[in-house]
Formats: sequence, structure tokens, C-alpha cells
Amino acid sequence: MKTIIKKTDEKNKDGQAIQEAGAILKAGGLVAFPTETVYGLGADALNADAAARTYAAKGRPSDNPLIVHIADMDALEKIAVDIPWSAVRLAENFWPGPLTMVFDKSEAVPYSTTGGLDTVAVRMPANQTAQELIRAAGGYVSAPSANTSGRPSPTTAEHVRVDLDGKIDMILDGGSVEIGLESTIVDMTVEPPMILRPGAVTAEMMEPVIGDVAIDETVLGSESNKAPKAPGMKYRHYAPKAKLIIVEGNIKEVVLAIRQLCYASVREGEKVGIMATGETICYYRHGVIKNIGSRENEKTIARNLYAVLREFDDEDVDVIYSESFAISGIGNAIMNRLEKAAGHLRISAREVTSRQKYRRIVFVSDTDTCRGPMAAELLRHRDLRQEYVIDSRGMIVLFPEPVNQKAEAVMKSARMTLAEHMATAFSEAEIDSEILLLTMNTSQKKKIASEYGTDISVYTLTEYVGVDGEILNPYGKALNSYGECMEKLSELIDKLTEKLNSFAEE
Repeated sequence: MKTIIKKTDEKNKDGQAIQEAGAILKAGGLVAFPTETVYGLGADALNADAAARTYAAKGRPSDNPLIVHIADMDALEKIAVDIPWSAVRLAENFWPGPLTMVFDKSEAVPYSTTGGLDTVAVRMPANQTAQELIRAAGGYVSAPSANTSGRPSPTTAEHVRVDLDGKIDMILDGGSVEIGLESTIVDMTVEPPMILRPGAVTAEMMEPVIGDVAIDETVLGSESNKAPKAPGMKYRHYAPKAKLIIVEGNIKEVVLAIRQLCYASVREGEKVGIMATGETICYYRHGVIKNIGSRENEKTIARNLYAVLREFDDEDVDVIYSESFAISGIGNAIMNRLEKAAGHLRISAREVTSRQKYRRIVFVSDTDTCRGPMAAELLRHRDLRQEYVIDSRGMIVLFPEPVNQKAEAVMKSARMTLAEHMATAFSEAEIDSEILLLTMNTSQKKKIASEYGTDISVYTLTEYVGVDGEILNPYGKALNSYGECMEKLSELIDKLTEKLNSFAEE
């Protein structure tokens, strides 16, 4: 089958293409089209054979119900019975829009559309192309997301083409969608009405209109063995090819945990993806890092979620670590989709961060132009099992200056460089319970302890690794003295590496 692609959007409407697509649907064919949520895979909702073709094209389980899309309120009475007053109130406030309501079905709706259930899910989309297509098709269009079952839902026509090219008759290309997450589904056959799938229309928005609204306990829980009453309740959905893991906790702990998890995965040779936000992306160093949106405006996260998951597929990553989001407002819908995409794989950030004793290591010398920078660079080149921020600072730094030329020469001989280093003065910023301070001699250690207190992790480097003596300053001596200093530091850094790596085994 050759899939026809026709471009039509709000500004450049192709009425002929929409009428052609409507004729395809009336004849029992399949057409993908844009809505304000995601792209839908349209079929004649009252044609049992068309529903079967929908399941086949998507590879979708036949007990997973389809949503019937309508364009006019009058159309509801033909397919639903016992419509409660609360549904009318919700329709008055949220239709057209990203809200699906579940009713007892009429005999007009085949069981192949409802997944064998006696209920029918109904939505009136706000997208103008979608509305015109529904009318052109006869008024009733079943439309799950237009993707291969289980994959991230499509938010562009290109996503549809990648998944369904050659399997469906037509794609109406309406550009990128507005919302990016599927509609809210609320069951109107129970009292109080119950949200089965969260979306852009939240319980907080519905309750002022109809009173109490319940939320199904499986929305952010594990998979259910019960027959799904609405799309997306039973099966793993929205999943990228790579394993997706959600890291939960406060945002600082989450960032630290993802950094460590990513670092460990990279050490094992895995290609790692990170789902970050605009507020946190600067804190990550390893892996393929994607900005999913802003925590200040979670609608941007919703809009980008599926596209970013598909981008990770293009990057061919092995594992993806995602930050978690607040379970309120549209964040509830975001977490619901992430949970499904991850197959409920979650990690506590605190459990990860508690395994690491220190997160930053600072080597302290007098002027930060020789021993400290050399030690820091040597440690950066060691195979550490946990990620550390490694720096050096000086106790007597009047102004930034480059590293000692002889120190740079001996480091170059070992295929390392300090060319980018500039001396930085030691300050209160280096005082923290997660920072390990390693001085070159006892006098530097004592000075730090006297100024900042003894309740900090400050040791001489030799003391910390269990070796006697101090590290002599080669300043003013011949080049071979710098070489001997580097060799001594290298031996100590080997011991330091062993000690730091032992923490990872505890």
C-alpha cells in the first residue's frame, strides 16, 4: 500500500485533501490526522471491519478500546446512552478540547471499536482539520494514536510516517501538535466520575464544574490485570527502544543520582541518554542529553515528551535516565506517560546518592600553580567508579595566573596538560560535607581547620591514603625535581583511586 501524504493546517487548509480523506474513511480505509493532543489514526467508528484494520495497522491488542471522535454535540446521542448531567456540564466547559468521556454504549457502536466493552469513549477534538475530517467521514471517527502500538505517540506527521508508512491510506500533515499528550479520560458511568487517564484537563479543572472527581488507583501504579476500560490502562505504552528509568526525589538529589548512574553506565560501555529540563541541563556531563522543556512551564515538557523519546531512538542509546516531575496539574499526565514508557522502572535518588561519600575533591596547595593542579589532573585520568568534580585551589592566590611552565612540561611528557588551568583562591565555597579537601602539607590543613572549623573533611593527601611525609614543593628547582614531584603524586593518586573506589563497593 502506498501511503498518501497531504499537507493541510489551520493557516493553509486543503479542503480537497480533507474531503478525499473523508471518502477513504467512509470506504473503510485508514487516515492519520492531527488533533490538538497527538496525531490520531482515523477509521469509521461504526464499521467493525475498519476497527479491525486499525488494530492490525498498529499491532494493537484488540481488547484495548478505541476513542470515538465526534465534531457535534448532537452526534453523542447516537452512540451513548444514559448521559448524565455532569457529562453535559463537562462538555459545555471542555468540548471541543482534550477531554474524553466514557459512557454506556448504544447498539450503533460495534464491540470491535470498544474492545469488547459495553462502554464507549468519546471525544470532540478542538483541531479544525480534525473536526472537518470527522464531518467529511460521516461524523464518527475512531482514532487511537497514529503510531505502532507501544511506541511514543506521534506529535508530527513525520512520526506517523516512520511508524505507519505503507500500512495506512493517508496522512494529513497538520504540523506539530499543540499539547503533545493524549486527552484526559474520565469515566462517567460511575459516581463520582473517575479519571482513568490524566491529561491537560485536570481534576482541579473539572471539580468546580461537577464536584468531586476520583482518580483511578492505577494511574501512577503498576499494570492492571483487569480488562482496560480506556486506552492506555493495561499495556506498556509510549516506550522508546532503550530501557527508560525514572529517578525520583527532590531535584538536587535527582540530578546527582542521574549523574552518578550515567557515569557508571558510560564506564560499562553503554550509550546513555538523559531527559533533562532547561533548569538542570547544565549540570550533566556525560551521555546524550536532551532538554525536554521547562519546569516553570510544564506544558513545554508535555509538548516535547514523545518527540524527545523518539530522538533517543535515533541516537541509538542503550538506557535513558529521566528526571521525575510533580504529580499535580499536567505533571500528573506527564508522570503517567513516563511510568508507562518506563514499564514502571523507578529508582530512588536518595538510594543512589547515599552510596557516595564525597561528590567533589579539591586539592589544596600554596599558589595553585603546580602540585594541586597536577594532582587534580592525575586523578581525572584515573578509572574512578563514581563521578567526582575534581578541582584544585590555592591558599595564597592574589590574581589568576597560569600553571608553572615546568609543571606543564612534565605533565605533557605524561600526555596530560594543564594549559587551560588558571590559579584560583581557596574560599568558603570549598567548605561542604560532600567535599573532600586534600592538602599538600600539614600547615595548609591546619590553616583551613582553624578558619573553617574541624568538622570538615580536610586531610593531607599523604595522611588520607596512609603514607608518611608531605609533598615537597619543587618551585625554583630543576626540571627533574618537577618530574620527581609528579611521580610521587602519581603514586599517591593511585592509592587515592583505590580508596575512593572502595567506597563504591560498600
